[in-house]
Amino acid sequence: MSAASVPATALTERSATALADAIRTGETSSRAVVEAHVALLRRRHPTLRAVAHDRFDAALADADAADARIAAAGPDEQLPPLLGVPCTVKESIELAGMPNCAGLVSRRDHRAPGSAPAVQRLLDAGAIPLGVTNTSELCMWIESQNHVYGRTSNAYDPTRIAGGSSGGEGSAVGSGGSPFGLGSDIGGSIRLPAFFNGVFGLKPSPGLVPNTGQFPVTHGEAARLLTMGPLARRAEDLIGLLRIIAGPDGLDARARDVALGDPADVDLAALDVIVTQDTSAWPLRRDLREARERAARALEASGARVRELSLKPLRRVMDGYLAALQSGADVTFAAELGGDVTVRRALGGAVRGRGPHTVASALLLGAERASGVLPAGMTRRSLEAGRRLAAEVEEVIGDGVLLHPPFGRVAPRHGRTVGRPWSIHHAAIFNLLGLPVVQTPLGLNAQGLPLGVQVAAPRDHDHVAIAVALELERAFGGWVPPAA
Repeated sequence: MSAASVPATALTERSATALADAIRTGETSSRAVVEAHVALLRRRHPTLRAVAHDRFDAALADADAADARIAAAGPDEQLPPLLGVPCTVKESIELAGMPNCAGLVSRRDHRAPGSAPAVQRLLDAGAIPLGVTNTSELCMWIESQNHVYGRTSNAYDPTRIAGGSSGGEGSAVGSGGSPFGLGSDIGGSIRLPAFFNGVFGLKPSPGLVPNTGQFPVTHGEAARLLTMGPLARRAEDLIGLLRIIAGPDGLDARARDVALGDPADVDLAALDVIVTQDTSAWPLRRDLREARERAARALEASGARVRELSLKPLRRVMDGYLAALQSGADVTFAAELGGDVTVRRALGGAVRGRGPHTVASALLLGAERASGVLPAGMTRRSLEAGRRLAAEVEEVIGDGVLLHPPFGRVAPRHGRTVGRPWSIHHAAIFNLLGLPVVQTPLGLNAQGLPLGVQVAAPRDHDHVAIAVALELERAFGGWVPPAA
């Protein structure tokens, strides 16, 4: 089959690994691959608005350069692993020359002077960015909406949220418009968009990937909660992408050099799988509960030792999580929005659709002003309790994994999450605990909306969580291309 004759649908459903092989071997060209993804993103943009700012023309020129490089390569020449493969990048992460405002109107004209180290590593590996994707305002909520780029919608149902704050990434990858993307996660910001849009999302162990080159900037304990990581439509890409973006950069003091394991070395027959119970005061919807049960049975059929375990201490997570966020608040949310903004003015403008801020941001501002700064002793006790809880959970996991729900229900309709900070509980758990976790798709429910489960592993055992995600993809099919 010639490069020109490869069906566009086939190109927009393959993994990045498979596309790289096809481009390298001449089965297809980088231009054909980029064109197919650009066409899909353009076709779906009016309803999804996943891409905040594109670089489609530049990406096509990059594709031609990649094809020329491959044509000129010698038979033994080692080419970059992602040469010619398109991708997307969350707008809050620096990509040289592209916007980097995180949906903040006062910063809308800012352009990134360079690329974040994690982004540069993808570029050096040959990846071709198609553009930057939408976020919530200041990356502070789970619906990606702001007054710079508008609102991003779910890849399966435009009346529902794409998630946040990496919602544009979730929608772009879930729609088939990008093989993979780079997001960031401080409380579920990779995993919730991955779940709502039916794809894989990896929150790596803390420190594996440098956090340099993001806006807003985090400090203190909050920086420990944050990490960059990939979203991908196929699980086989996760470990390769992690290997590319991981490692110290000389700038982020928390970045560590860790020897990453190989998912292929994980013996499922020797793996303990814990299905968490009693972790939230709010009920889990039946379709998600049953999907997790099916996942557990599939792993059991592969030889894993599956057991259910009550983990009521996890109900206390939000106290420690919020304390960690506040302890890193060298700059308040109000200051980030604009120091002179009042709750009344922000909320009034947001409700009328005239102000620069969203309703979600106005409510968060109100919550910050109402709560004030926690006493130092209370913050310290909450942080210490969080560390003890992390140690307890790591002891429970041992060398195994946890199967944990990503959210209480499938993707909500637009606007239904505003003012409900507890809704991120299931995701924020793993930021506080500092564990690697892969959001894994488990097919669609009766409404055609994605189901999924989080697979959490011990710290620095990211490859174990990925191995389980690969097995669940084999059992349930993984990402299901949307009908639209």
